[in-house]
Amino acid sequence: MSGTKHEQSRRRQSRTGKDARITRRTFVAAGSALGVAAAVAPWVITSARAQDKTLRILQWSHFVPAYDTWFDAFAKKWGEENGVQVSVDYINIADLAATTASEISAGSGHHLIELGPEAAQFEPSLIDMADINQEMASKYGKPFGVAERVSYNPVTKKHYAFCHGWTIDPGDYRKSLWEKAGMADGPVTWEDLLTVGARIKNEQGVQVGIGLSQEIDSNMAARAVLWSFDTSLQDENGTIILDQGENLKRTVDAVKYMKDLYDNALTPEVFSWNAASNNQALIAGRASYILNSISAYRSAQEARPDIAKDIFFTPALKGPGGTGWGNVHVLYNYVIPTFAGDNADTAKQFIAHLVANYDEAMYQSKLYNSPSFPEAPIASGQRSYATVAEAKTLNDLTAAWFDNDPFKLEDEADGKLRALKSAAEWTTNLGHPGYANPAIGEVFSTFVIPNMMANVARGQIAPEEAVKDAAAQIRKVFEAWRNRGLVQGG
Repeated sequence: MSGTKHEQSRRRQSRTGKDARITRRTFVAAGSALGVAAAVAPWVITSARAQDKTLRILQWSHFVPAYDTWFDAFAKKWGEENGVQVSVDYINIADLAATTASEISAGSGHHLIELGPEAAQFEPSLIDMADINQEMASKYGKPFGVAERVSYNPVTKKHYAFCHGWTIDPGDYRKSLWEKAGMADGPVTWEDLLTVGARIKNEQGVQVGIGLSQEIDSNMAARAVLWSFDTSLQDENGTIILDQGENLKRTVDAVKYMKDLYDNALTPEVFSWNAASNNQALIAGRASYILNSISAYRSAQEARPDIAKDIFFTPALKGPGGTGWGNVHVLYNYVIPTFAGDNADTAKQFIAHLVANYDEAMYQSKLYNSPSFPEAPIASGQRSYATVAEAKTLNDLTAAWFDNDPFKLEDEADGKLRALKSAAEWTTNLGHPGYANPAIGEVFSTFVIPNMMANVARGQIAPEEAVKDAAAQIRKVFEAWRNRGLVQGG
């Protein structure tokens, strides 16, 4: 994640003038004429009654603050053009699940909520969004594969969410440190991270920045290690395989690897890290490598240009068998609670408008957002960025911008983001190789996997015992969700 807790708090306060948990921007429409064609889809606003429509949106405070500023204006303009009163509330991403649960319990609140993989846990209280998913796929082509696996339940055949975008989770490394250690292009494998990372720590006094605590980045790093060691929590059919057959050995090897990494390249502080800690360590010059999105780099460009110029990127690191997987860093999963009622159609129209203009979402997020519909054409009309020659689709834009970052600093190296061009090939979801179902979401939010890794790293439990304990916890979670008819497998 990006941004310190202080920075996030300051941003929330700047919108309200006081220390508030949720902040609000309310935009009242000017009553202008309807500006959307009537027959695009059944959920499109089509009558004068739209003048009385409201749309309340809740989403997490973006880790690139400029995005929220853009989104406010984007939502306001759409509301004015369509006779809709729009309000946008921002909240810390860590508080979204609890706030959503509270609103669902109360039966009232926001009509459109942006969640991540935890969206699956709320499926029974969400409307089916098959229509907007199918309409966008029909119009823009097949979405990025992960998008469906985090928004669709193959058991209930329900699209409980609409994933409009995602964020790449590459390795961020300090080139000068790795160059001095004889690996100027950074680590390629997890073994490189251990051996050369340990050398950098011993000889240059800078540790590797991988967490072992109850926070999102530690959660994702632990999974990246598992997948790259050719093991996983479940198989494609939702059966728990973490401790079964060859997977038991692979999982134990992955856990032993994390203990070795801790013993040789980390420091005890990683057991108490929060979601901002690895970013802070990198920007402060106290980490040689972290696993995070480019927002950490963007923050460094503003706070520590000298550090930013030294930050480069790697694809997912490879395990013993040559497998390299990374997780989607964050997801943009829009859900509509059943209590939204008639406002659900308004919410879907807004989603369609956002997807149609996703080039702006990419640019205004400083390339943090990647589109779920990469083959969508670039929208016509005036854009906020310089025209990119020959670019026709969002995929074209992504490739061009990763080759020539429009936000790089003066005298900064060219092509630093090229390693991200292949991200779709090595990015998967929390349920890999299956779906990010409600059980996977609960296991993620209760930190079963990083706890397993941390307990072994501390020497509190033997690796194989830790794996079996974790698998037993996971089975209980899956069984509870299977009893509700929401998770496949057995």
